Amino acid sequence: MLSLAVRFLLGVIPLASPKYKLFFFTPLHALEPCKTAIFAAGAGRYPGGNYTECCWTVSGKGQFRPRDTANPHIGSVGTLEHTEEARVEAICFGEDVAREAVAALKR
Repeated sequence: MLSLAVRFLLGVIPLASPKYKLFFFTPLHALEPCKTAIFAAGAGRYPGGNYTECCWTVSGKGQFRPRDTANPHIGSVGTLEHTEEARVEAICFGEDVAREAVAALKR
């Protein structure tokens, strides 16, 4: 059953449209604005338009220590920071969509 679904899905994707998997980590407070930005850029939209705003999200706890040359948005230079964050994955059909989604995250 699953293999039939996969074959059907792959059958509707034009060969001229490469697929890219976009993934990123974000603090939980920024999760919805980040998803809104990538979806507006076309990420998570399947050919044919039957499915939009598709992504996979998982929460976890990350850690990092900003070095002297860092300009952290969270935490302080030299201090080990622990923060709840989410990993988001979304598919992008076409290089232009992938590039625009990445640019949207950087804004």
